Amino acid sequence: MPSTIAWRASALDRFRRGPFDLLVIGGGINGAGIARDAALRGLSVALVERDDFASGTSSRSSRLIHGGVRYLEHAFLHLVFEASRERRTLLRIAPDLVHPLQFTWPIYNGSRIPRWKLGAGLWLYDLLALFRNVGRHKRLGRNGIVAIEPLVAREQLLGGATYWDAATDDARLTLANIVDASRAGATVLNYAAVTELRFEGAVVSGAVVHDRVNGSTVEIKARTIMNATGPWTDTIRTLENPAERPAVLGTKGVHISVPADRVGNQGALIFLAPQDGREMFVLPAGSQTIIGTTDTPTKEHPDQVRASSADVHYLIDAVNHYFPQAKLAMDDVIAAWAGIRPLIASGNGGNPATASREDEVVVGPGGVISVSGGKLTTYRSMSERIVDLVYKQLGQPVTRSQTATRTLAAPGNEFACTIADVLVRRTKRAFNSRDHGLSEAASVATELAALHGWGTEDIRTAIDVYRAEIARLFTIEP
Repeated sequence: MPSTIAWRASALDRFRRGPFDLLVIGGGINGAGIARDAALRGLSVALVERDDFASGTSSRSSRLIHGGVRYLEHAFLHLVFEASRERRTLLRIAPDLVHPLQFTWPIYNGSRIPRWKLGAGLWLYDLLALFRNVGRHKRLGRNGIVAIEPLVAREQLLGGATYWDAATDDARLTLANIVDASRAGATVLNYAAVTELRFEGAVVSGAVVHDRVNGSTVEIKARTIMNATGPWTDTIRTLENPAERPAVLGTKGVHISVPADRVGNQGALIFLAPQDGREMFVLPAGSQTIIGTTDTPTKEHPDQVRASSADVHYLIDAVNHYFPQAKLAMDDVIAAWAGIRPLIASGNGGNPATASREDEVVVGPGGVISVSGGKLTTYRSMSERIVDLVYKQLGQPVTRSQTATRTLAAPGNEFACTIADVLVRRTKRAFNSRDHGLSEAASVATELAALHGWGTEDIRTAIDVYRAEIARLFTIEP
């Protein structure tokens, strides 16, 4: 891998030379998927990300590739069908990144979803997957549930079912798309913030980008512009048109990790939170168990969103209800983190439970394509549809996408600029230790120093920056 200085200089030089067929703003899973799809079809592509790749919602999810069984209740059948197809595709093309995961769903007396309804829903779930999932669901009696999860609460337990979905490392999946886009010819750069859009007449023709590493500014000219900034979508849209109405409904999703032996779950579970009946996950993660997630409307800035004490207690209380021997308390929480889901703002009355998880693509008055909504599982098919639209804006015949068949391999630690890039997103070490990787920060900084050309003082500064970053990400608000 070339030094950080060299590859950033090369990217900035390519940006200056332009123009590109497509400029993608945003390096989360959607932007990464769009850049990869477009580059593989032969378009010239630039991608810029204000922070690190996958540094927003794309590294703070439930880490699931799932058909969305809970969406059946709200009749999002088209989304379930698409997600089931995409789950199958990702299991095939990314076997190193996406793995089958069996879920157990226990049902209790008085549950909002009775056993017959769960059985019918899971039959429909398998049907929408064309009965081509890893395995079909199985309805189980009380003893069957206990045999799989012996520590689950037994009082009022009636039975339940098992079904299949898949798990992934969300940040690594995003990085794999970034790396493959780069290999296909895309020019990608993290820590590159769009500060202004350029116009030729009424049409957006490019963007001014500030390199947050060396402080330089570059203008990128492009024939089409893609706004794939997730929770920051409206920020870019107002650069195009200050009068634009909000397109994104921000909802906060909080997860916590606790020692697996405290919970005692044998595998993955889905259950209904006793407080409000919301579907929640208990997920195995090596020596830990991940519990999530909340789903509450928020106006918090995406840069500052964090778990609150109320969020954490909500998750702890729910798990203690279903695993009574766990007796989890705040001190058991290894890490707590929050992300903002960029759901479609219109047509749901502000209720996140009924907000569609489908994506919405709009073309602004200056020609900027913006996407809001969507979910991790369906990023690839969404990217394919958007690149088709890019071809139409370019006035060129649409060529066929290659992403449904091309293998997506796990990446190395490419494009890491900071300690957080390595410990939060490339390795997830920050999520797995109580000090959030701070004890490893010095050794990581020393390795990065060779790529950056850092001196002793630079290393100290990098460690201080990391200390502030983990406080921003993992501090639990009162």
